[in-house]
Amino acid sequence: MEGGKGERRGGKSWRKEREERERKRSSSRLVGFPSKDGEEKKEDSGKERQAFESQRQDEIDKKKAEEERKKKEEEEAAAQAKQEEEEQARKREEEETRRREEEEMKKREEDRNFLLSYIQEAEERLAKKAELRLQNLAMAKDRPELNTAMLDSSLKKNTAFIKKLKNLTESQHDSLIRDLQSLNLTKYVSEVAQAVVEAKLKMSDINTAVHLCSLLHQRYHDFASTLLENWQKVLSPKKEEKNNNMSKLRVDLRLYAELIAAGIFAPKEGLPLLGNVLTTLVTSDKEEHQNISVLLTFCRHCGEDYMGLVPRKIRLLADQFQMAVPKSEFLPRERQKNVRQLIKDYFLSLTKHLFCDHKELQHVEQQNRRLLQTRGELSQERVNLAENLSAGLSKLLTNAQQMAELLDEDMPELPEDKSQGDDLGLCDMGIGEGGEIPEGGTAVLWEDDDTRAFYENFPELKALIPSILYSDSEKPTAVPAEEAPAEEVDETLEEEELEVMETTEEDVEEVLPPELPPEEEQDDSLTSTGPSSNKVLLDAFLSALPNCINRDLIDNAAMDFCLRFNTKPSRKKLVRALFLVPRTRLDLLPFYSRLVATLQPLMPDLATDLVNMLKQDFKYQVRKKDQINIESKIKVVRFIGELVKFRVFPRSEALLCLRMLLQDFNHHHIEMACNLLETCGRFLYRIPDSHHRTKIYLEQMMRKKTVKAFDPRYNTMIENAYFYVNPPDTGPETTKKERPTIHQYIRKLLYNDLCKSNTEKILRQMRKMHWEDPPTVSYIVKCLTAVWNAKFYNIRCIANLVAGLISHHDWVGPAVVDGILEEIRLGLEVNHPKYNQRRVAAVKYLGELYNYRVIESTIIFKHYYQYKKSLSIWNEEHEFPWQIEHLVRDTISAVRPKLQLSSSLEEAQKAVQHLNNQIVSKAIEQVPSLRQYLQPEEESEALHTIIEEGDNSQVVELEGDILEDMEDEEDFEEVEGELDWSESHGDSLTPSQHSQPGRNTMEEEGEGVLTGDAEDDIGDDDGEMLGDEILEGDMKVNVKHVDCEEDTDFMSAFDRMMADSLMERASTVPRPGQLDISVPVHVKSTAKKTYDQLLCEGTEEENKPVVNFLLMTRSGNKQQYNSVEMPVDSELVTKLRTREEAERAEKEKVKRMTLEINERQEEEEAAEIMQQTQRPATMNFNRDRRPKYQHPKGAPDADLIFGPKKIR
Repeated sequence: MEGGKGERRGGKSWRKEREERERKRSSSRLVGFPSKDGEEKKEDSGKERQAFESQRQDEIDKKKAEEERKKKEEEEAAAQAKQEEEEQARKREEEETRRREEEEMKKREEDRNFLLSYIQEAEERLAKKAELRLQNLAMAKDRPELNTAMLDSSLKKNTAFIKKLKNLTESQHDSLIRDLQSLNLTKYVSEVAQAVVEAKLKMSDINTAVHLCSLLHQRYHDFASTLLENWQKVLSPKKEEKNNNMSKLRVDLRLYAELIAAGIFAPKEGLPLLGNVLTTLVTSDKEEHQNISVLLTFCRHCGEDYMGLVPRKIRLLADQFQMAVPKSEFLPRERQKNVRQLIKDYFLSLTKHLFCDHKELQHVEQQNRRLLQTRGELSQERVNLAENLSAGLSKLLTNAQQMAELLDEDMPELPEDKSQGDDLGLCDMGIGEGGEIPEGGTAVLWEDDDTRAFYENFPELKALIPSILYSDSEKPTAVPAEEAPAEEVDETLEEEELEVMETTEEDVEEVLPPELPPEEEQDDSLTSTGPSSNKVLLDAFLSALPNCINRDLIDNAAMDFCLRFNTKPSRKKLVRALFLVPRTRLDLLPFYSRLVATLQPLMPDLATDLVNMLKQDFKYQVRKKDQINIESKIKVVRFIGELVKFRVFPRSEALLCLRMLLQDFNHHHIEMACNLLETCGRFLYRIPDSHHRTKIYLEQMMRKKTVKAFDPRYNTMIENAYFYVNPPDTGPETTKKERPTIHQYIRKLLYNDLCKSNTEKILRQMRKMHWEDPPTVSYIVKCLTAVWNAKFYNIRCIANLVAGLISHHDWVGPAVVDGILEEIRLGLEVNHPKYNQRRVAAVKYLGELYNYRVIESTIIFKHYYQYKKSLSIWNEEHEFPWQIEHLVRDTISAVRPKLQLSSSLEEAQKAVQHLNNQIVSKAIEQVPSLRQYLQPEEESEALHTIIEEGDNSQVVELEGDILEDMEDEEDFEEVEGELDWSESHGDSLTPSQHSQPGRNTMEEEGEGVLTGDAEDDIGDDDGEMLGDEILEGDMKVNVKHVDCEEDTDFMSAFDRMMADSLMERASTVPRPGQLDISVPVHVKSTAKKTYDQLLCEGTEEENKPVVNFLLMTRSGNKQQYNSVEMPVDSELVTKLRTREEAERAEKEKVKRMTLEINERQEEEEAAEIMQQTQRPATMNFNRDRRPKYQHPKGAPDADLIFGPKKIR
């Protein structure tokens, strides 16, 4: 592309140089210089050709070198960018690796510290227990005698000490030890032992209790035996009786085990009782596992002493860090193994119990899902059963995991139900297992986020309103309508069974319309605070409710009702107002339903009452079976559908309503069912618990449509409802085509930004493109050709842009024109309806290209030649479309109303010949000097058609322009205005004024101006003669201006005169010029004329080609009036009529605007009056106050005071 551009530039310069040399040779021949022979000419031309080729080759080599350099730089930049990207990726990977290593090191350090702290605590705990055990054993063998003389033996203090022991806590440790050391408890050892056993301890009090028992054991020799006897009474299990206080048993079992480990009881005396207790707890609870908490506590606190347990986490950390965990030496390994095996057997039975409960829960959940899919509801018993099983399984699983951690055993994995939801057809609609809708699935509950927010996100009124305002209404008192209990449906329930169940006749019972709440009901809570004021405000609230037509307004209304009107009578009035929504205001139903859903948590009775009324009204409308009040029926079902989407109306009841409509699927029931499905059908279809039944009902509805012969309107309604609920698959989504950034920018400029006001700006942007890059240039031409991608009214702007680009890149015009002509030809050959708008846009673009002088009229005529009716393809078998013929006639009548269509080629040739003769005669009339060229004497009798060659003469160009714009011979004077292309197209001419300077209109060059090209075409020999004749004629010629002294003097005198005139006019007061001067009265004829005379004058005026004017002249102070006749097509008459029409149009516009302003003011006044009438009237509530009581004079009336006798 770049080489071609350089070749064209070089070719132009070479041709110019050659033309200059030819002119020099011709001038030298005229003067008399000798000319060169043929050989010298050949040598010169060969040298010139070689120089041109060498110059062209140099330019090509330079451009190739530049391209190679740029390509090399781009490759180096790409390699460097790739290397930098790899370096950054390597750094990120190293940082990620370092971060992971740091986290691992940190976690490893934390685990190590945790293990060290555990080992240290275990060593300290085991050392303290061993030391305490040695002390107690040593004291049992050699106990010193107690010196009772120094101790207090009083009954009062000893009794107080025993009471303290019964309420033993860790905080009393020091005070109890002081009392113990100061008291003589020899006579109260049995009471002390009993108090220790009966004390209600916590796990944190165990160490204090063990320390006190150790001190008592070291002071009193009979304390251990007495304490053991009391423990045997408490811990001896009985098989028939069950211990109800498991928390006391947990603490007692641990305390007893700690006392044995502390050496207070000898192992031979204490271990049998402990073993008996553990064996009883394990063997008697292998099915229900109610003792799991007791055994877990024992394993957690005493497992290291009696079973040698080490938690799995500690064992793994010890193996990882190769550290030894301290172990207790209280019991030998054989005895620890026996206890461990006992607890392990209990864990195995616990895992079996866990599997059984999990299987039972899965079975119950599967049955519940099936019931939800088929019946749409669950009984409360089944719901409670599933909840209890789930809670029990969760608790059992937690205890099993804790025991597995303590015993260092593996926890078995529970099996998952893989067939969950597959037998119900949920996978077909994109719902996952368990009924949930996966993210990004094919089925979504709501179409968009706004819809989801409208139906699911409600204002939290409980957080915004004080609880005292809704404490009474929060408790439900209304009982919902009785429903049939949900029966279990067999797993093999099929469609045929549902059809049989649907076709069974139900008991016919009389259904009455719903009872509305009373319109007036006294509110006892407001009798003392102005009931009339509350009634007025409530009525105003209810009357303004239909104006709440968006989410914010209805939410504010809900909050306003809670704050001001939350009483039982007000709620009943609200239910009445919601139920009696006008049947024509279906747009209010979603907002009323949102109001009910928002108020339901605070006022459940409101939703219950409205649901019951709608169900009763629906049953009444269905059982009535009449064919009237269709709008009321549609209102009821749509209200039910909206409440279903807000989860206020039960879904099972909505499906039951649909089932009732399908049983008698005729007439109004069809419309009711379709409206119900269009409102909430998609919601029911996509909810797991109602999907199956909705699917069956849809299929049944389509079968009934196929079997029965419905009206086409009903068939359309049924199909629309079905495909709205279950839309067909649309196939794979089309991916958006990825385009380079420069291509996107070009499309944005041409198809989005380009308009009439910014054509110059877009032209500058397009000129800044890389016009030497072949891919970019080809895409620009492609976009300039594909005008059907732009808006239709912007096609002229694209044509204007092309005209502007031609002055800088002359090859763009031919490329675009070739592309658009090829597109038009292809559209005609394909002739597919989907390309209709594309063809119209292409033809419109071709016309705009002609308007902007990108193409000549010959291309237009050649293009229209393709539409000829006389082509060979149109014959008797393939007749010419009559629609196209009428369309062409309508177009011609709109463009040229006075044009007579020719029926044959001969008539058309005669019409063209006649038109040429008229144009030539008019041209000679305007420019007489052209007579000898247009009508020479030898050809005066037969004037042939002038062939339009493009460069013959300016006259031919003038003739072509007149041919295109002239209507008939009477409109020749209007050619000047019609040829003023800039006026008809406004400011959009600017970019294309310099595109083709060879085609100039009469306005640009003046009337009848011949350019320099026309003079050159006439000839050099006759140039002087033609110039003289033109100067003698009426035409104006562009003469070269030469400065002289006379012109300077004239200009100075003219400037001085203009300055004086300006000074004089500046001193006078300007007066507005009088455009229209009325004819004086005395000039008008006062003679009366008959009707026939006036009629004749009117006919003459219409046929007269002139207009009468009165010319006023002044001779001294006397005015004289002379009649002047002006041609109708003269410039004065034309402009005068144009001005009158413009003034008349302006007056009509002002009149219309005035009338519109008056109408708008009247509408605003009427709206203001309506608002005033709807505004609640202000009342003076002081008038309703009770008058002051005045004591009656005379004897009191007993009946007035105590009431009538009957009442008494």
